[in-house]
Amino acid sequence: MKTFKTLFELQADVCKTLASPKRLEIISVLKDGEKSVGELVEILGVPKANVSQHLSVMRHKGILKSRREGVNIFYSITNAKVVKACTLMREVLTEQLKERNELLESVINGQK
Repeated sequence: MKTFKTLFELQADVCKTLASPKRLEIISVLKDGEKSVGELVEILGVPKANVSQHLSVMRHKGILKSRREGVNIFYSITNAKVVKACTLMREVLTEQLKERNELLESVINGQK
């Protein structure tokens, strides 16, 4: 049981790391392959210091890996299952929003 408790704690730690819209956006951008910090700054429209801070946290937690090429640092996702997990959560949220919208429409149409 102690092993499961440790595993759940590690899972919660990763979930906390991903509990940032900007970090989820970074994962979405990196799902198709590595990008340099400069490319990420341009795509995300966020200051370099902000992007670098998010990248550092995600690298430290093992979600991203980096490599240096000259003066550029490139980031990529360490495990494709991270992308799958984020996609699955978005699908769940989309379904929930659709159900809520259908409920709202039925309430509105029932009042007419």
